Amino acid sequence: MRQRHASECHACEACPLRENPVFRNFDDGQIAFVAQFKSGEIAVAAGETILSEGETSDALYTVLEGWGYRSKMLDDGRLQILNFVMPGDLIGLQGAVLDEMGHSVEASSDMVLCSFDRRQLWSLFSEHPALAYDLTWLASREERLLDEHLVSLGRRSALERIAHLLVLLHDRAVDTGAAPAGAMPFPFSQQQLADTLGLSLVHTNKTLRKLTDRGVMAWRDRSFVLLDREALCEIAKYDYQTMKPRPFL
Repeated sequence: MRQRHASECHACEACPLRENPVFRNFDDGQIAFVAQFKSGEIAVAAGETILSEGETSDALYTVLEGWGYRSKMLDDGRLQILNFVMPGDLIGLQGAVLDEMGHSVEASSDMVLCSFDRRQLWSLFSEHPALAYDLTWLASREERLLDEHLVSLGRRSALERIAHLLVLLHDRAVDTGAAPAGAMPFPFSQQQLADTLGLSLVHTNKTLRKLTDRGVMAWRDRSFVLLDREALCEIAKYDYQTMKPRPFL
């Protein structure tokens, strides 16, 4: 990871996420606090580890650009991807509050992160209750995403699992500006999809072919093309919605 030079960093007033109407706005007092809470920006190359399981995090991060994922590694090397992070998502809260990360976070594409000093976290709660509520909202939303993931692992069929994950990631990417509607660069391999959904690589590949044969989607060189959203949602039994405009830090 590389600390960006001051000239490369965005002023909070000109944060690129504020240009996206899916994110809520800040008042002048909140912007002033976030500007002094912010400690800089970090550039992360694809494949780099941002946070490691078991470590203490001195910083919180908001994703400005790029994709990443949270994961846990078992002692024998088996990987479970927990969920994915995109612009506007918060990283490192667990390590900041509990003093130890229970999972790792890795960049799956080149990323830019806005970093915040964890030592000022209490000031956020004591001086800016609206921002504290936003932080709680982000943690609650993360819990809801994990609820959906647990249902997929425990009860959805392989076809439903993949359909649900693909349409969820598509909607999140479109909302946050990480990808255009309909066709999105997908910086994850089929093996990583398998590691997310508890399937073998062979089963994942066969299931993607079934969805392709039904004409609802196409998988082209790590690009996901949504051909029939209504049909894919029907397969997935998908009804996930999020609050708009949504908060970010």
